[in-house]
Amino acid sequence: MELNAVVSQRIEISPELLILRVVPDGWELPDFEAGQFGVLGLPESALRSAFADREPKTDSDKPIKRAYSIASSSKNKEYIEFYITLVRSGKLTPRLFALKPGNRILLGKKFTGMFTLDMIEGEPNILLIGTGTGLAPYMSMLRTHLVCGGDRKFGIIHGARHSWDLGYRSELITLKHMCSNVTYIPIISRPKEEVTPWGGLHGYVQDAWESSALEESWGEKPIPDNTHIFLCGGPAMIETLVSKLESVGFVEHTKKSPGNIHVERYW
Repeated sequence: MELNAVVSQRIEISPELLILRVVPDGWELPDFEAGQFGVLGLPESALRSAFADREPKTDSDKPIKRAYSIASSSKNKEYIEFYITLVRSGKLTPRLFALKPGNRILLGKKFTGMFTLDMIEGEPNILLIGTGTGLAPYMSMLRTHLVCGGDRKFGIIHGARHSWDLGYRSELITLKHMCSNVTYIPIISRPKEEVTPWGGLHGYVQDAWESSALEESWGEKPIPDNTHIFLCGGPAMIETLVSKLESVGFVEHTKKSPGNIHVERYW
């Protein structure tokens, strides 16, 4: 298989969370829309992370390919960024976690996906709700579309098990402090396992939606007339929130019927 790109940087959030930056070798990154995904690949013979489950060694060059949401801005043509969680029993992520700067990798030359802001008419407020690496497409959206201090409000509700699993937390806190139109609400589900006491919300992202935190920050409650809501992560979270949102007038968006709830199921 052709390994047509190079790892330029790897940032370990935790042993199981990784930010990977990839640079094309001899070709230019194609245009894409914030919220879309790209394909990464490695041969079966590539090394696996020591934190992953063991599997028999092989010399096979059979490609292993998977799609991952892009976290970098669509305006950035220097590198493409991905936010990845380690699946210990997986085929590709253990190999991605073993990569070092300078290692070669396959990067698909076409990016695709419908989970974007570009299809939304006007400038409604945007609420981005996600769990784990479901934050990745939202980082791309913020880095591409956010006008700091503008009239359009952006809210980010991000859920994880622990505070150290909250990727991009420093960047989002900075945006919250710098931009009056940005709200960032992190929430963790296992506060008792924290090394130091957690002073923020605890529970799940659906609990954060039902809390008053967003309304207090925005000065108003998000309503269907002025807000589009994006959901990214596991299906259980998405189904629970879609049900709650529909009960107050929001409508799930489909190809045939426009709505103001947009979903991206990660499995």
